[in-house]
Amino acid sequence: MSNLQSLYQSRYGDANAQSPTANNPMIELLLRHRSVRAYAPDRAVSDDQLEAIIAAAQSAASSSNLQAWSVVAVRDEARKARLAALAGNQKHIEDAPLQLVWLADLARLEHVAQSVSRPSAALDYTEMLMVGVIDASLAAQNAAVAAESLGLSLVYIGGMRNKPEEVAEVLGLPPRVVAVFGMCIGYEDDSKPASIKPRPPQPVVLHRETYDLPAQDEGIARYNAAMARFYEEQGMNVRGSWADHSAKRVAGPETLSGRDRLVEALANRGFPLK
Repeated sequence: MSNLQSLYQSRYGDANAQSPTANNPMIELLLRHRSVRAYAPDRAVSDDQLEAIIAAAQSAASSSNLQAWSVVAVRDEARKARLAALAGNQKHIEDAPLQLVWLADLARLEHVAQSVSRPSAALDYTEMLMVGVIDASLAAQNAAVAAESLGLSLVYIGGMRNKPEEVAEVLGLPPRVVAVFGMCIGYEDDSKPASIKPRPPQPVVLHRETYDLPAQDEGIARYNAAMARFYEEQGMNVRGSWADHSAKRVAGPETLSGRDRLVEALANRGFPLK
C-alpha cells in the first residue's frame, strides 16, 4: 500500500478509501495533521522557528491587504497558566512551550487612519470584524502548516473565546482587538502519540455546482460509523454517534462554554457590530 493510500484511509477512517493519483509532499504533510495535546517537557520552540512560522503566516492572503490580524506569542509560565484557566482549564496550554494567540486586530487600522487624518467609521461594522477573523484564520493555518513542516506539533484552542475580556486583560489588548483562538505549539511527547482523526467522506462537504443537504445523509451515516470505530480504538468515552455528539454541542446556549455572550463581549472590546 502506498503512503498516500494509507494516509487517505486514516483520514477518512475507511479501509476502502481510494486516494487520487494527484500527490506531493505538501499534500501528505497536510493529510498527516493531528491535534496534539501532549508535549515533550524538555524541548523548546526556538525564536528562529517562531520567526519562520510567522513569516509563513504573513504570506497568507489578506483582504484588501488590510492586514487586520496580529498574534501574541506567550512563553511565560504564569501567563500560560492564566490562559489555560480562562480557556476551560486546558492543561496542554500550560504544558506546551509556546502558545500563539491569534487576534482580529482593527486597532492598527484605526491607528493608521488617525495618523493620516482619515475617518475610520467602517470599523464599526460586522464586515470588518469578519475581515479580521478571516485574516487571522488564514494566517494561523499557514503557521500551522509551517510548524508541522519543521517537525513541531500543535492544537488549536477555541476556548480563548470563552472569556474574551479576561483574555484581553492577560494579553494587554487594546480596544478593537479580540482573541479569535489560540494555538499550542511544541514537540509531541512520543510516549503519548496522537492519532489522525477521521473526517467526513467528501460528498458530505464537497458540493458540485449547487448545495444538496439530503445528499449528505449517506456520507454522514458512514462518518458516524468511522467515528464510532475511532472512539473505540482511542478508548474515548463518547456516548452515541458523531451526530449525537455534535447535536449535544449545539443544543442550546448552555453548551457554548460562555460564548453565548460573545456579542456582548465583542461590544465591550470595541466592536459595535452594526
